[in-house]
Amino acid sequence: MNEILPPCPECSSAYTYEMGTLLICPECGHEWSPAAAEPVSGEDSVIRDSVGNVLADGDTVTVVKTLKVKGNPSGIKAGTKVRNIRLIEGGGVDGHDIDCKIDGFGAMQLKSSVVRKA
Repeated sequence: MNEILPPCPECSSAYTYEMGTLLICPECGHEWSPAAAEPVSGEDSVIRDSVGNVLADGDTVTVVKTLKVKGNPSGIKAGTKVRNIRLIEGGGVDGHDIDCKIDGFGAMQLKSSVVRKA
């Protein structure tokens, strides 16, 4: 077997193996189709919001759920508009891929999964 299999898209494990038409990761148990994994590799730099819209630098987004903020009793409420976002290449810290300033909170980072393009 001289074929090199791609690493797991979930945990990046190099120990994937083939079973029928699926690839399987023995470390996390993730199963995926090798055909489905190929298009994703070309779109690594695309960041999408919670409903699948492509985000770009300078966009205005709306927070879709109330977020707790350490050191602030009220947090960021759902529906808060955030203007002029900057996208962080490479995923940022703990999946936070949006850098922004929020009125009343200051500079912070958000995950794209909690915002919707306005």
